[in-house]
Amino acid sequence: MRFKELKYYNFRNIDNSSINTDCRNVILEGINGQGKTNILESVYLLSYGSSFRTGNSKEIITFNKDRVHIVGIAVSDDGLERKVEYVNQGGKRRILLDGKEIRDRKELIYNFPSIVFSHDDINFVKGEPEYRRRFFDQTFSMYNPVYLDSLRRYKTILMQRNAAIKAHQSSLLSLYDERLAKYGLEVSREREEGVRMFNEIFPSLYKEISQTEKELSIRYQPSWRDLKSEDEVVNYLESTRERDINLLTTSSGIHRDRFTVYDENGPFSQSGSTGQIRLASLLFRLAEARFFIKMTGKKPVLLIDDVLLELDNVKRGNFLSLLNDYSQAFFTFLPDEKYFSSKKDEMLEYTVREGRVEKKS
Repeated sequence: MRFKELKYYNFRNIDNSSINTDCRNVILEGINGQGKTNILESVYLLSYGSSFRTGNSKEIITFNKDRVHIVGIAVSDDGLERKVEYVNQGGKRRILLDGKEIRDRKELIYNFPSIVFSHDDINFVKGEPEYRRRFFDQTFSMYNPVYLDSLRRYKTILMQRNAAIKAHQSSLLSLYDERLAKYGLEVSREREEGVRMFNEIFPSLYKEISQTEKELSIRYQPSWRDLKSEDEVVNYLESTRERDINLLTTSSGIHRDRFTVYDENGPFSQSGSTGQIRLASLLFRLAEARFFIKMTGKKPVLLIDDVLLELDNVKRGNFLSLLNDYSQAFFTFLPDEKYFSSKKDEMLEYTVREGRVEKKS
């Protein structure tokens, strides 16, 4: 799948216009603050129905306007043209696919798979556990609708259980415990298997690009570590109920799971240098793309936002040489940055200046 055309109306600082993107590689060049990342964000909005930069929908609307409308014309791998639209007015979001409003965003995820590489990715190694949970939840949800459904149900029940705890409605907790155990264990089993398969890809990528023998791996550490059945989880939740009531929250469960990057010396966040951590974080996304292809046979759209500058020339070359399996890629670069060793056959180059996107001469 690739996007052939993008159209904008009141989106951030981007001029109300349309951009031809009917090419495998789309290069967006310009100094910082001109709108390059906004273009990538728009593709992400069309793929997920949400932004990778903000949870506040007002921020994506042009200043002093109350409505944003983004349109993407895409073509699937079998040649079928699709139209996807993101509309937000007064804080109310609408997403349309081929003219029909969709109610569930997973229809976007499975039709327009995209993966974004951004500066915030460094949190995958050194950030709070929440960043890695979110990464793996997105990675597994992109190919597994059962995982996404179980995760959603778990989160809904968790919210209800926490509300009951805060309202001192202890009589409801047994019911919530049973359902929390059911969906939590479903997610935990998928996470364990998913990490096993992810580790078949990630360590070798790091070795190849870093040109070292450093052995990195992801360890999955479930909160319900030794609990394998629903009854065991229910009994555990009952035994820790007094603690939860005192804390006013559910203190165990998959929302407390940890994913940690290790090397031969222990947690990589402590033993790795800043450059090594930056590279490993970047490779989370490359491994995600490889993992997605392996699980679905489909190639994603890549959104690569100024992340290569922090790599030295050798590592950047190694990275780009392995970045070859995708349906389409959007790159943002600074002016005159040497991004490819040779000009690619399929390439559209644009200059972005104060929200105007113009074909590079």
